[in-house]
Amino acid sequence: MTTTWQPLPAAQDEVVGLLADLIKIDTSNWGDSAETVGEIAAADYCAERLREAGWEPEVFTTSSATRAGVYLHIAGTDPAAPALLLHGHLDVVPAMANDWSHPPFSAELEGGFIWGRGAVDMKDMDAMILAVVRGWGFTGIRPRRDVVVLFLPDEEAGSGHGSHWLAANRPEIFRGVSEAVGEVGGFSVTVRDDLRLYPIQTAEKGIRWIRLRATGRAGHGSMLHDDNAVTKLCDAVTRVGNYEWPLRITKTVEAFLDGLGSAYGVEFDPQEPEELLRRLGTLGAVVGATMRNTANPSMINAGYKHNVIPSEAVASIDGRVVPGYEEEFESTIREIVGDRIVVETAVSDIAIEAPFDTATVDLMAAVLRAEDPGARTLPYMMSGGTDAKAFSRFGINCYGFSPLQMPADVDYWRLFHGVDERVSISGLKFGVRVLDRFLRAC
Repeated sequence: MTTTWQPLPAAQDEVVGLLADLIKIDTSNWGDSAETVGEIAAADYCAERLREAGWEPEVFTTSSATRAGVYLHIAGTDPAAPALLLHGHLDVVPAMANDWSHPPFSAELEGGFIWGRGAVDMKDMDAMILAVVRGWGFTGIRPRRDVVVLFLPDEEAGSGHGSHWLAANRPEIFRGVSEAVGEVGGFSVTVRDDLRLYPIQTAEKGIRWIRLRATGRAGHGSMLHDDNAVTKLCDAVTRVGNYEWPLRITKTVEAFLDGLGSAYGVEFDPQEPEELLRRLGTLGAVVGATMRNTANPSMINAGYKHNVIPSEAVASIDGRVVPGYEEEFESTIREIVGDRIVVETAVSDIAIEAPFDTATVDLMAAVLRAEDPGARTLPYMMSGGTDAKAFSRFGINCYGFSPLQMPADVDYWRLFHGVDERVSISGLKFGVRVLDRFLRAC
């Protein structure tokens, strides 16, 4: 692999411009709102860049004319090999410009970084995919396996107008696909100068967004009142928020923690992992969330006037479940809140866990080492969710591998959905080389 592979002539140079162009297209996802309009412009941009390289992509729309994505099927050199799905989402979470030191949709270059909303989540990967696939088009290079390329809308609001819609309405796209590669993995965590960890996402927690609804007797706020919906709800929300969920460590998380312990010289105790997690900073908070079910109160809605006690109060809870412990989550929530609170499901999606002792994961490790001799890969579980949930329903094993080499002093996880999101230019070019190596050899 290292003796025959040659880098694409222009891909590393043009990836910066591709990412800058994508950041400048405001694809903020405000949910089912008239403000969510930018995805079609981003899809048209990606399709046009692919057409310039001789490809024939399809721009598709889902639930409306502005909820759009791109589909491209690239034939590989081995027709007997199962296909690989390569995917990225075009939408981003909104950004409040006053909080940023660089305008979030200007894609300014400063200090060796490209700044802007989507720089790491996940227009960097979109730009890398475009750069590599354009390079293949211009040079005639083809991968061994068929590669299905998807640029998708609506990942940041649950994928109902994106990957889930596509899975339900265009299942032929996924025929013959055995594995998928998208976000979030392949980024570097520096342990020391000669050792960088590159977590590969092989699992995701499930989603249980629920509403707690309490009812009571409406009345005047100045009077004695013994049937207050707000009080009932707040009691229940407090119990949910303070509940300590038991440790539930899956094989993915156990392998990750074992690898972390070895890298940091800390013996991993599965019953007392706190010392190891403290060493990891923000990543420790992410990892800690994958070791148990979680339920975090996020919104409360009740009443309409200061002196009127409402008859109803509603709270939103962001629940995330470890693979295999879905029933435990639901039964525990009902036990915590009691029979005076109605529990409603707002969004429910599956937990997934793919095998990590595979040739594909081994190849990810090999191509990273080819570019960074200090690279060491570990499987990990993501506490959030991605488009992989929709694809896994077809029996596709899904992996997060959007390779980046980040500076040692940059906290990768704080950049996700954060202020001053940015990506290293040299790390972005590193990602193009790694992704190209991987896709050609996969």
